[in-house]
Amino acid sequence: MGKSFEAILPEHEAFIAKQHIFFVGSAPLSGDGHVNLSPKGHDVLRIMNANEVAYLDLTGSGNETSAHLEENGRITVMFTAFEGPPMILRLYGQGRVILPETPEWEALAPMFTMLPGVRQIIAVKVHEVKTSCGFSVPFYNYEGERNTLQKWAVNKGEEGLLAYWQEKNMISMDGMPTPLGEKLSTGNL
Repeated sequence: MGKSFEAILPEHEAFIAKQHIFFVGSAPLSGDGHVNLSPKGHDVLRIMNANEVAYLDLTGSGNETSAHLEENGRITVMFTAFEGPPMILRLYGQGRVILPETPEWEALAPMFTMLPGVRQIIAVKVHEVKTSCGFSVPFYNYEGERNTLQKWAVNKGEEGLLAYWQEKNMISMDGMPTPLGEKLSTGNL
């Protein structure tokens, strides 16, 4: 049933391109910390090459993935077919946070459509790709993207977003610092 690969193959890339949602999993090294699982919508993921992907990370009520990546880099990105033939595809790798106004941001940002509320790019060096059957995943029909977050971000404005990030995105729910928080605390964003 399950198969393991060292890289993203063309058939994997085709499968990923058809998905309207993906999930990102991360966790701190401490067994006492929270495991985080976040859904991601919109056209925010790019396959850079057979062993690297990146996604545009939009503002959220927390910034757990960022804190976990800062601590240990471990990340899993999961795609599952809700339409068509069943399949689950996971990308296992080491992630890093790329913040605005850095050379790496300047190199990657043109690959994305900048959406209101963008806070960072998450880049992942993929060391293993695993597929599994997905036989028990139910069918769901895609109706469209929600634009609620973008409307919220536009209404907040740049100063409002900075204030929100300072309140909600500087540290994780387990008290771990995030790269965004470190940059905000020095006034460099």
